[in-house]
Amino acid sequence: MPSTFGENLKISIYGESHSESIGVTVEGFPAGFPIDEEKLAAFMARRAPGRDKFSTPRKEADEVVFLSGITDGFTDGTKIHAVIYNQNRKPKDYSDISDTPRPGHADYTAKMKYGADYNATGGGHFSGRLTAPMCIAGGLCIQWLETKGITVGAHIASVHGIEDTRFDSVNITADELNSVKSKAFACIDDTAAEKMQDEILKAKAAGNSVGGSIECAVVGLPAGIGEHMFDGLENRISLVTFGIPAVKGIEFGAGFDVCDMYGSENNDEFYVNENGKIRTRTNNCGGILGGISNAMPIVFRVAIKPTPSISLTQNTVSLSKKENTTINIGGRHDPCIVQRAVPCVEAAAAIAITDLMLRKK
Repeated sequence: MPSTFGENLKISIYGESHSESIGVTVEGFPAGFPIDEEKLAAFMARRAPGRDKFSTPRKEADEVVFLSGITDGFTDGTKIHAVIYNQNRKPKDYSDISDTPRPGHADYTAKMKYGADYNATGGGHFSGRLTAPMCIAGGLCIQWLETKGITVGAHIASVHGIEDTRFDSVNITADELNSVKSKAFACIDDTAAEKMQDEILKAKAAGNSVGGSIECAVVGLPAGIGEHMFDGLENRISLVTFGIPAVKGIEFGAGFDVCDMYGSENNDEFYVNENGKIRTRTNNCGGILGGISNAMPIVFRVAIKPTPSISLTQNTVSLSKKENTTINIGGRHDPCIVQRAVPCVEAAAAIAITDLMLRKK
């Protein structure tokens, strides 16, 4: 069951939702880099469960323990091994689902591929819990990118049809990205945030869940990062982003809106600004042309599905009896995963970009 990524920055994630621990190994990270563990902890806290009434009641500190690769606070050039010890495991909550796959989960497909012995407890290795070690790797990459003048940030673009203000894809700044990160509920428009929160609580009260979307931007990335065709910047970002279990779609720049444009509307015309730098007046391409960065902000949006674990009665099947039946899912679950997925999307972008930047010319 491979869970690896990268050519120059090689990342491998392991563990299960209710196993004793989950973790990540990172190879190829630059040596001699000072790790700000306090900053990493703050980043991990944005994803951690149980922090408010809009997320699962499962509480995990998600404290990162480095087992190797860090010496006296600096990366030492060897493989970084980081672990999180699960403190609030309740595998018995899922004892009744071994024979009845949950709609919207990977229970059925995992058993078809890996056999009846696959442990589906809490989603097993397919659980969103595994985005925590992804955020460890991504958090390290974000810190390294910042030393290169590159900032990664995201916000909740929508929840169940309620939309936040979009980033200004031409003029977004690092300060604006960081200001959203400091908010408990990562929206630009606080009024939209309140409406989204009400919608989440409404779904929660009904035993249901809602989805939404996340918009991510990267500023300060120089032109020339990426490759053509299969190793394009869009390709690599998408590959890591789809490692987040709830992601169902991604679009860059104007995305699917380009379907309704003329070429004259979609093309981003070049000009030289007052500082002698080449820019574009619009950013419909999302900062990427031919799979390669053009020094404009990288902007993309991600679709996040509603949390599949809901308390309403649902139809399923008994795998052993080959009969139709119903299921009521127990356990502790998020009524909306979007707000906790924001740092995960940031981590995915940072991992992909770091891997490409470390590629030897």
